[in-house]
This record gives sequence, C-alpha cells and structure tokens, in this order.
Amino acid sequence: MQRLQIRIAVFFFLSIYFGNSDVVAQLHLEVITDTIPGTDIHYTMVGLQGGTFLIGTPEDEEGRDEDEGPESEVFLSPFYIGIHEVTYDEFLLFSSSERDSPEGAPGTEFDPELIARPSPPYEDPAHGMGTNGYPAVGMTQWSALQYARWLSIKTGKFHRLPTEAEWEYACRADTSSAFGFGETVDSLDVYAWYYGNSDEAYHQVGKKAANRWGIYDMHGNVAEWTLDEYRQEFYEELEGSASENPWSIPTRLHPRTVRGGAYDDSANALRCGARLRSDLDWKRRDPQIPRSMWWNTDSPFVGFRIVRPFAQPTPDEQQEFWAIVLGG
Repeated sequence: MQRLQIRIAVFFFLSIYFGNSDVVAQLHLEVITDTIPGTDIHYTMVGLQGGTFLIGTPEDEEGRDEDEGPESEVFLSPFYIGIHEVTYDEFLLFSSSERDSPEGAPGTEFDPELIARPSPPYEDPAHGMGTNGYPAVGMTQWSALQYARWLSIKTGKFHRLPTEAEWEYACRADTSSAFGFGETVDSLDVYAWYYGNSDEAYHQVGKKAANRWGIYDMHGNVAEWTLDEYRQEFYEELEGSASENPWSIPTRLHPRTVRGGAYDDSANALRCGARLRSDLDWKRRDPQIPRSMWWNTDSPFVGFRIVRPFAQPTPDEQQEFWAIVLGG
C-alpha cells in the first residue's frame, strides 16, 4: 500500500512546473472561470501555488479533539480549487440526463449516454432547504467523485475532490490560527453559516465573506467531502518528516474524511483542523436494498467542492485514478 501511495502521488500531484518559480508565482491567486459546455452555468476557481505548510492541530488549541492529528509539515504541488461549494444547479446537469448537453469541450468527444448518473433519491436530498444557488448536498463521496469524473470528461480538464491536506491549506490561507480569519470566534458571523446564525438551514453559496485567498464558505454552510479515507494514525505517520502531497488512499467504504463544519454545527466544528468521519448512519432511512451508492438520506449537511491539479495527468493516469477511487 505504501508503494502504491507513493506511485499515485507522484503522477497525480507532482508538477514539473514547480521548479519554475515564475510559473508558480503567476499561478498564485489566479482566478479562472469556466462555463460547462452546452450550458450557461459556470464555476470559478482560484490557483494556489502550494508549497510547505503545517497540517493538523496544535495540542494546545482550544476545542481540539481525538479525531484531529498532530501538526505535521507537508508539501503540496500547485492546484486550483473552487471558490464555492458545488451548487445544486451544477450538480443537476450531471444528475439529470435531460438537462445535460451532448456538447463537450472543443476537440473532445462527449457522449451523455455513456455517463453513469445518480438514481432518483429516496427523498429530497436538500430536505427543502433550497436549490437555486445553494450547495448540492446529500450525495455520497462516490457520487461526488462521479460528478468530478463527469466534469472532467465534459470539459476535457481533469477535476477531482481535494485531499485533506489541500482542503486545509486552502482553508488556512497562509494563516496558522484556529480559523482562517483568526484565533477566536469573534468574527465567525462574518465568514460562516453555523448553528449560531443559520436558522438551522444552509444558505446560498458566497453570501458570507471570502477568506484572504478569495474562497467562500470554507467554514460552515455545508461540510465537504475530501478524497481521503479517515485514519487517525495517518497524521501520526506524517509527523516528523515533510510528506509530499499526502493522500490516505481509501481501502474501505467508511469512514471517509469530511471537513469544514456545517450550518447545524457549533463554532468548534468549523476550525481549520477539525475533522469529521463519515458514518453509515447517514443512510439510516434509506429503504433500498442494497442501499443507494449515490445518496445519503440523512446527510443534508454534507456537500463538496472541486480541485483541478495544475499539472494535468495523462489520459492513462486519469483512468487508473478513477479505477482506484471508484472501484473499477
């Protein structure tokens, strides 16, 4: 497994451009907006230069719990990350074949009939909390990954979920405090929807202030899937030596790691280092046998955002990646 982790990390994350400081400097905080082919729906990403930073939670940080790992120095290659959580409007293009378009990126072949799409949910994944401009919620991690795969095929540009390390790097935005905006909760209402101000519902994306890198809703609104399997010892394995593009490659369905906290969480759950492990109870009311691979009936508090590695993998590397994370 260790050998596989290293091999995947090398071809997926390492950029030949990282040695070129000029290119990296140009990437930092570059904002790009892409329109999904055949639609008028667009999404915006910001480029982050990566580098070395401390992942994890200091032992003396208030609110730290056993799910959080010790501080460890890690190294990240450059990547783009969505400035917003993926919205219902974006996800609906993928989940509804009637709304998808046969149009793909110029020079690419796109056949909507070949796309695996979600089965109809047992109930409204949004639980009536909002759709137009609101984050997409209630999907499994596998479903979020399938969205990223569809978007990759549709646009001709490889997208995926962020690793835990990438997510935390984007959340901290070059700070070392408990929150991306400071050490205390004094300004939390400015940046986040959480139990104290949300009226127990999530809100349209981008309605609170962005962090210093222009990324919205990293704290609260809805929690977000990452690419990693949850393993508490993963952080301990990183401790003491710089690790390059760490990724806890999934070996089982649960638990996976969710980050950011949600509209129904306390302030403590919104800290940059806070971690949540996925749970089979998130499907508790699903009556289907076997239970849906696409939807969680009981997690309207979980959504996701996407990343695009600066160094795009080859088609063969992409195929191998999807085989690993989607199971075939």
